[in-house]
Amino acid sequence: MLRSWRVKLKLLLATVTLAVLLSWLYLFVGSLEYGRFLLLPPCLGEQPSRDVEREALASRVRRVEEENQQLRLQLGQAQAEGSDGSPQWGVSAEDGDPPGGERSNRTACPKQRTVHKCELLHVAIVCAGHNASRDVVTLVKSILFHRKNPLHFHFITDSVAHQILQTLFQSWMVPSVHVSFYNADDLKPEVSWIPNKHYSGIYGLMKLTLTKALPSNLSKVIVLDTDITFATDIAELWAVFGKFSDKQVIGLVENQSDWYLGNLWKNHKPWPALGRGFNTGVILLLLDRLRRLGWEQMWRLTAERELMSMLSTSLADQDIFNAVIKQNPAMVYRLPCFWNVQLSDHTRSEQCYTEVSDLKVIHWNSPKKLRVKNKHVEFFRNLYLTFLEYDGNLLRRELFGCASLPSPPSNQLQQALEELDEDDPCYDFRRQHLTQHRVHLFFLQYEFLALPNPTDVTLVAQLSMDRLQMLEAICKHWAGPISLALYMSDAEAQQFLRYAQASEVLSARRNVAYHIVYKEGQFYPINLLRNVALANTQTPYVFLTDIDFLPMYGLYDYLRNSIQQLELPQRKAALIVPAFETLHYRLTFPKSKAELLSMLDMGSLYTFRYHVWPKGHAPTDYAKWRTATVPYRVAWQPDFEPYVVVRRDCPKYDQRFVGFGWNKVSHIMELDAQEYELLVLPNAFMIHMPHAPSFDISKFRLSAGYRGCLQTLREEFHQDLSRRYGAAALKYLTAERSL
Repeated sequence: MLRSWRVKLKLLLATVTLAVLLSWLYLFVGSLEYGRFLLLPPCLGEQPSRDVEREALASRVRRVEEENQQLRLQLGQAQAEGSDGSPQWGVSAEDGDPPGGERSNRTACPKQRTVHKCELLHVAIVCAGHNASRDVVTLVKSILFHRKNPLHFHFITDSVAHQILQTLFQSWMVPSVHVSFYNADDLKPEVSWIPNKHYSGIYGLMKLTLTKALPSNLSKVIVLDTDITFATDIAELWAVFGKFSDKQVIGLVENQSDWYLGNLWKNHKPWPALGRGFNTGVILLLLDRLRRLGWEQMWRLTAERELMSMLSTSLADQDIFNAVIKQNPAMVYRLPCFWNVQLSDHTRSEQCYTEVSDLKVIHWNSPKKLRVKNKHVEFFRNLYLTFLEYDGNLLRRELFGCASLPSPPSNQLQQALEELDEDDPCYDFRRQHLTQHRVHLFFLQYEFLALPNPTDVTLVAQLSMDRLQMLEAICKHWAGPISLALYMSDAEAQQFLRYAQASEVLSARRNVAYHIVYKEGQFYPINLLRNVALANTQTPYVFLTDIDFLPMYGLYDYLRNSIQQLELPQRKAALIVPAFETLHYRLTFPKSKAELLSMLDMGSLYTFRYHVWPKGHAPTDYAKWRTATVPYRVAWQPDFEPYVVVRRDCPKYDQRFVGFGWNKVSHIMELDAQEYELLVLPNAFMIHMPHAPSFDISKFRLSAGYRGCLQTLREEFHQDLSRRYGAAALKYLTAERSL
């Protein structure tokens, strides 16, 4: 018996000695420049840095030391028991978990789950209304900033968001980005029977219908709320699909508030959920498996049963998702919480990260949004604001090495750009004309007219950031609908948003449409802006003006009455509103024509541009206007550029004219070519308010090259006019040459 004990003791001592030798051998090998991981199985496709190698080696040494400690413990137990020959062997770290409950650091490589470089990733978003359409742009920017894969966005939208986002993506022209739209109205019957207290309304339930709404051949999709910000490549999230088991069909992050625990207040009764429940701001859906499981019937039956006692949902689709998961826990894959760091009040979100590198997705899921309480809210807010004000033009990046689907507009634009001659003195003008500007329609809330009045008229104008101060005054003078195109950068658009929301005058109006045209290029695209504002009017008639003019009080009603009295629907006419100006920044605005004439005689008002550009408005015949009581007809003359009221389907402005010069002249010329009557209104007027000269007019005055290119564009416009209208257009060329 004693001999057997001595044999075992020798075996233990030999094992300890061998372990010590192995640890010294690992340290020696780690010090060699080319001896890394000689005893560790290499991970295919990984090239760790030397710091990572040292960490792995140190981990291995710690493991060996733990084994030595375990062996010494066993040896001590054997020596203590000695004579009875019944040693109690401990569990080796190789056989189970080491002391302290920590798993041993195995050298086996983790399974590699990568996304192919050119794999198309699908993202679904429910978006309805003006505000959500604005919010989703920030989400899209954050995704595009980090992405390395082609993307296909699937938007479930109402008619408002559809128009806004379709125009935005068409004008954005981001390579390798595809967009599909699905009518939310078609899906409303699927969920309209569910009472919902959440502020998202019926659209907050739409994610339940995605198996039906999205194409049947789409097998998986990432579903996102609009108040999400990405801090990493979305391909990392897409790769998580590869970790799903055969039974898992939905990937979700655990809810980080105590909502589903039912302890937020007395008698708080939430919907049933598994533990803390799950948040549906970020969802991974295996659509093909869900369809095979009968998802539609599954969530319907669950909702019907729970609504018998709950009466309504409090958190929209999230309540129903959680009730289904409560019954079928095997169907959910628990995403790590950094894939949905939820920044609502009273959440455990701070446990999801210790460093910035831990952050993947930030979710502003509180109604307070950026005003939410969180220890690190300033950091999160700055990250959000970075994408909010980020220049979206910089996201038009090619994905090299990935074949993209042909886009006719993009191909035509590229061909036109290639045909430009860079040695042409007017190259910059021609390049600006071809610039594709991003356009965000209806940037703020706008109430569309259900049945517009047949004589209704919309004021149409354009402006940049330096003319914002005119908006409140115009709104006070004009009660009717207004369509404005604003030329701004992404950052300026956010400044404008804050300005409009803080203004009592502007925030009270719901019939003013603001369309953002994002800055790009060196010239002010004045006629593009006018066309954007004109194209997005709803009334039968439009008043084409400039932002520096204040219309007379009551002009809106006067124009509608004039349209009816002159029977404009049955004739082709342009009604001219005579233009005046003041050189004083403070003006007691005339309340009538009589007051205006008195101020004109006293020298506090002037006919518009009489001292610098009289040809522009002289054909209005101000002398006749002074005594006129009925509309009178005037003839077109060279350089005539009045402000007019016309039908909405009038000719568009010619976009080759950018910056200063001939942008309105060319438009009036085309109206005359189409045989519009030019009628001056006897009791209408508008007054130009003083302002600093624009940058473009300064370039016109200082640069002979600028003026030369403008002359070239005028000649080309005449040629195009002759091609369109034949002999009738010869008078314009003749008049031009006679000047």
